[in-house]
Amino acid sequence: MHTLYLLRHAKSSWDDPRLVDHARPLAPRGRRDATRIARHLGRVGVEPGLVLCSSAARTRETLELLRPAIDNAAVAIEDELYAASSDELLARLRRVPDAVASVMLIGHNPGLHELAIVLASAGRELGRLEEKFPTAALATLALGTTWSGLAPGGSTLAAYVVPKQLR
Repeated sequence: MHTLYLLRHAKSSWDDPRLVDHARPLAPRGRRDATRIARHLGRVGVEPGLVLCSSAARTRETLELLRPAIDNAAVAIEDELYAASSDELLARLRRVPDAVASVMLIGHNPGLHELAIVLASAGRELGRLEEKFPTAALATLALGTTWSGLAPGGSTLAAYVVPKQLR
């Protein structure tokens, strides 16, 4: 079975209005939340085979703070993941080689949230996920198919964690 981890970047900073959106770094809260998520990944044994990460500064910073927990994963930083729609994200995931057992996708709302909702057809936390996908939230989806066969409603939400739960 394949596993997909959808992680929204941690909280970004709006302190410098001169920065374009793509260049915005993490806020102090974002760094704390990403560190909490990293500890959680280590505790529950999340070890993605591949990390697909948007090229935005805040997603790359989030990834760097996760590195101690996922240091064995292959990493691809991809420009097309920045501000990608759920359809674009789904198309990208369908290109993952089926030999890769698990993927972590680090990206942005609204596309990431919409993708989670489109893919998940069941799961105890589904209602909470549908309501909100805050910064540094992590949705774990158990896929019932290969990457190339990934389709709407074909996954189960196995876990959903937000940083507030990890204090």
